[in-house]
Amino acid sequence: MARPFYLSGVATTGTGSFEVRSPFDHSLVAEVSMPTDAQVEQAVAELAAVRAEAQALPAHVRAAALDHVGHALEERLDEIAHLITMESGKPDMWARSEVRRAMSTFRWAAEEARRFSGDLMRLDSDAGGTGRMAIVRRFPRGAVLAITPFNFPLNLVAHKVAPALAVGAPILVKPTPKAPLSALLLGELIAQTDLPPQMFSVLPMSLEQQAPLLSDPRLPVISFTGSDRVGAMIRAAAPDKHVITELGGDAAVIVAPDWTDLKAAAARIGLFGCYQAGQSCIGVQRVIVHSSLVDEFTRELVSVLQGLRQGDPADAEVQVGPVIDQDSASRIIDWVTEATDSGARLLTGGTAEGTTVAPTLLAGVPSDSRLASNEVFGPVLTLATFDTMDEAFDMVNASRYGLQAGVFTTDIPTAFAAHQRLEVGGVIIGDVPTFRADQMSYGGWKASGQGREGVAAAMADITDDRLLVLTGLPL
Repeated sequence: MARPFYLSGVATTGTGSFEVRSPFDHSLVAEVSMPTDAQVEQAVAELAAVRAEAQALPAHVRAAALDHVGHALEERLDEIAHLITMESGKPDMWARSEVRRAMSTFRWAAEEARRFSGDLMRLDSDAGGTGRMAIVRRFPRGAVLAITPFNFPLNLVAHKVAPALAVGAPILVKPTPKAPLSALLLGELIAQTDLPPQMFSVLPMSLEQQAPLLSDPRLPVISFTGSDRVGAMIRAAAPDKHVITELGGDAAVIVAPDWTDLKAAAARIGLFGCYQAGQSCIGVQRVIVHSSLVDEFTRELVSVLQGLRQGDPADAEVQVGPVIDQDSASRIIDWVTEATDSGARLLTGGTAEGTTVAPTLLAGVPSDSRLASNEVFGPVLTLATFDTMDEAFDMVNASRYGLQAGVFTTDIPTAFAAHQRLEVGGVIIGDVPTFRADQMSYGGWKASGQGREGVAAAMADITDDRLLVLTGLPL
């Protein structure tokens, strides 16, 4: 029997369905029901109709709903982690981490919902404002269309749903058909709360059903996480909407000459270049090492990559699982082959067995190869050297992407210079660019997107200022 979707908070089935299969062994995980066109229209119409009621919900109601979801995720951690592993191929250790992060995302949203109050501004700092006080509060721009990817099928949905519910914005989630089950489970948990049921829907629609929603004025906010190609298409289709895009990246990490613990840096870089089969937009792709350190560092990094454990993602010891499908595995190997054919040196890896791609490291990758200029989204790292920090910063900035970068340094001026010079949304000092805390502001520059996530930042992004001026006050 096909799993239902959530239409205005109610578990519902349509007339069609599709299969979700394991990326590891292609076994059937679930059959999922798809909504009809009429059901999609019903969801959108009811989101628009409930907008005023949702916005007027007391903070304690919104916060209680968010708290419930966070607690329910904790109670069902084992079940949900297994679900993530089965639908996305994410190893068990990382699936558990994702559930814990989603718990934190909803906890932060509950706290932010309670203090989402606005600002006061005295206007009598000028004579014309004597006796006047301004109150600036933020209100939802309207219903949100959230389009989510496969690589974090729970927590990236949470990063769209939790801020929307926290500010009282209705939301329609369109999860990827490759891994929709975690989003549907969130729909189940939200349905258990006291929120108006029309306030949310989770619909695994087809692309044909999604297309008219991009320009539908009843969905004035679009929040999309995925490739820069699709992000550009969405922005072009919705020029008059508020569009938030969290897109790709070829995240770079610099190992500065003052860094002495090369073994520790290699361990972090190797693991977080491959930890979800490289399918993370802030997973390490470009490794930029000072020339004085490169020989020793390369030995350490190759050792780390060769020691990473691959296999069945349900195995608690496995660190690197499969990529999402065979097409992705074939594309990754094609890019590696193209680079080596053009003169790159393959230091380890470069092979695949089914959808499992071996952790791979190349040096001397030509700048005009696809591997040097695009997001590989696989367990593949490239190695380059530099002699000055200015050169290293220029190498990072040469990318068309700009999501996050890491700098292994203990030098404070170098850290501040990196923050000033690097054209990215976030700079992580003393660690890999893959670090993300769910309460921090997160987003990219250039082709890596527009807008910000992180609970409080996302709440600000999907709302807008509204000014109230009070007159005749004894200030």
